[in-house]
Amino acid sequence: MDLTRLSAAALSEKLTAGEVTSVEVTQAHLDRIDAVEGAVHAFLHVSDDVALATAADVDARRAAGQSLHPLAGVPIAVKDVVVTEGMPTTAGSKILEGWVPPYDATLVERLKAAGLPILGKTNMDEFAMGSSTEHSAYGNTHNPWDLERIPGGSGGGSAAAVAAFEAPLAIGTDTGGSIRQPGAVTGTVGVKPTYGSVSRYGLIAMASSLDQAGPVTRTVLDSALLHELIGGHDARDSTSIDEPLPALVDAARQGALGDLTGVRVGVVTELSGDGYQAGVSARFAESLELLEKAGATLVEVSCPNFRYALGAYYLIMPSEASSNLAKFDGMRFGLRVEPTDGPVTAERVMSATRGAGFGDEVKRRIILGTYALSAGYYDAYYGSAQKVRTLIQRDFDAAFTQADVLVSPTAPTTAFKLGEKLDDPLAMYLNDIATIPANLAGVPGISVPNGLSDDGLPVGFQILAPAKADDRLYRVGAALEAALENVWGAPLLAQAPELEIAR
Repeated sequence: MDLTRLSAAALSEKLTAGEVTSVEVTQAHLDRIDAVEGAVHAFLHVSDDVALATAADVDARRAAGQSLHPLAGVPIAVKDVVVTEGMPTTAGSKILEGWVPPYDATLVERLKAAGLPILGKTNMDEFAMGSSTEHSAYGNTHNPWDLERIPGGSGGGSAAAVAAFEAPLAIGTDTGGSIRQPGAVTGTVGVKPTYGSVSRYGLIAMASSLDQAGPVTRTVLDSALLHELIGGHDARDSTSIDEPLPALVDAARQGALGDLTGVRVGVVTELSGDGYQAGVSARFAESLELLEKAGATLVEVSCPNFRYALGAYYLIMPSEASSNLAKFDGMRFGLRVEPTDGPVTAERVMSATRGAGFGDEVKRRIILGTYALSAGYYDAYYGSAQKVRTLIQRDFDAAFTQADVLVSPTAPTTAFKLGEKLDDPLAMYLNDIATIPANLAGVPGISVPNGLSDDGLPVGFQILAPAKADDRLYRVGAALEAALENVWGAPLLAQAPELEIAR
């Protein structure tokens, strides 16, 4: 039995029944990492000893008859933008190379309290700025479906680790699609929860009004299990919603039964059509048919202001990023570079440190954001973008009076080749055209793998729900997943080419 091929839910059942130990499960995944990581490069840091110590502790507590969380003993990978006490956290940047945080993010505290062994920290675009994980200061991550292609971004490391069977679960963060878009191009499930429903305490912020942590998994049920664990109110996060989560696992189990009678599915006109790869559009149409066969009612919905979402996002996000990244000054933590000539002043140390520590994409966005916030331009750019954001939120409100969920392709294309769009930032930004509206409005979204395009690469199906109605994502997503597996006869990742194992 290959433990790395089992879902988190299946591993949970075997651990609870005593058929396997957490040490066995964790070691199997560490062995898999050792075998394929040279080709995939999903991890920036692997914590063998820490993970195995956690696993041994869980096994001892289970043997003693203690009551444990359902996911206790199931290993997990964590995106390197989430701070972890005693474990390096770099946000994919040279400016934080070697930094070991003195505390844990709230979601990491919850993972540790529940007994999930943390396998390590996953690669990402520097400070989550990118759609391909090519902007990491520590090298590219490769898509397990085709090692010459990108795994999406900014959370390509987490998605690739799950797709390559290096981890059954992972944590990602989504500012404009950085969980959902990697999910689409790697054939994994990626969830952006309602803004504020999972604590942001301990996330290295890029854009504070947009960032949201969430699950990266291979099944909808696994995402629901992880989401329920990490979600909920946190007094240390001023944006945290002081309400309990809906019953996500129950919704996923209900959806897997395949009955969507009475569910209104809104097809967003502005998020399909021209600009979408033919195979992406074809798989989307087939998935709509499956939802309709399950009893859902399809409704065409127009959200006219979505066409301005990309422009608004690329003013709001860089503006907030330029403010958040000002703390990286070479004075308090992280990299410090002193000028080689002339006086060593605070201003010159900051300039030298930022020049050496930040990559080109980060510098590009800081410059853009600083300009948008500057005197004389604030109202014309940042202020106008916030007004567009309000219009997009109103579009969602109107759409959800007509439909229970909204759907679209997750990304307009399948994974492109490494290096193909590095010299064209606008082309790279367009990869997030379907995912960005959800972040601007704070609503939840999920990407479910819904087949292969004509090029043999995975495609994703996006489902959006009203704020705080994340359970709808899981019901509809699980129903689609079940219907697709009935067609395929196996999960999509079973069709992925086997990676060459290092010897």
